[in-house]
Amino acid sequence: MLAALAVAALLSGAAAGRLVNRAAGRFPWPPGAGVRELLGPGPVAVRPPVVEVGTGLLTALTVLGAGLSWALPAFLLLAVAGVLLTVVDLQHRLLPNRVVLPALTGGVVLLLLPALVDSAWDQLLRAALGAAALFAAYLALALVSPGGLGMGDVKLAALLGLYLGWLGWAAVVLGALAGFVVQAAVALSLLATRRIGLRGELPFGPAMLAGAALVIGGTALLP
Repeated sequence: MLAALAVAALLSGAAAGRLVNRAAGRFPWPPGAGVRELLGPGPVAVRPPVVEVGTGLLTALTVLGAGLSWALPAFLLLAVAGVLLTVVDLQHRLLPNRVVLPALTGGVVLLLLPALVDSAWDQLLRAALGAAALFAAYLALALVSPGGLGMGDVKLAALLGLYLGWLGWAAVVLGALAGFVVQAAVALSLLATRRIGLRGELPFGPAMLAGAALVIGGTALLP
């Protein structure tokens, strides 16, 4: 059953990745743009099938990690939204509110389902506190070093804190630290290959998302 669901997630994730690629290819989005304008046939951000295959694999791994749980839809939402945010941030160095805020709202709504069905209110409360904690921590860092973090990163921290908090406080701490570790590793690799200079700047959103994904995946593998 789980294997069949993972295959279905792989195929539907690839289809979602196609839409993500189209939406990213039309960024920046004009105000009032509808679904047809954003997702219809047209230019894409990355030559296929990179985004499509990557999204499909990520959604399949999400199914295998989360299993047949009521929290699965919420984590699938994070996976697809995370791909869109990564592509846009890499190309435009922006984390648009039109993705982050609906993903945060949708995550809260979808996590209400397992809270209701499994009486996991303690996890939901911890998720809310995790979102608030990471938002406050990143806001403080952004105020101390405005050039290092933007408000998009701060809002993304709230989104990631929600999901990491659902898994536990250890996941919140590790997820926050993992983003900096991933960013440092990428920066060192690019410096070593001379693809950026010492004053080069990298968007932080993709590293935050990758770090959170590693922690979420690692938590799912724990007994």
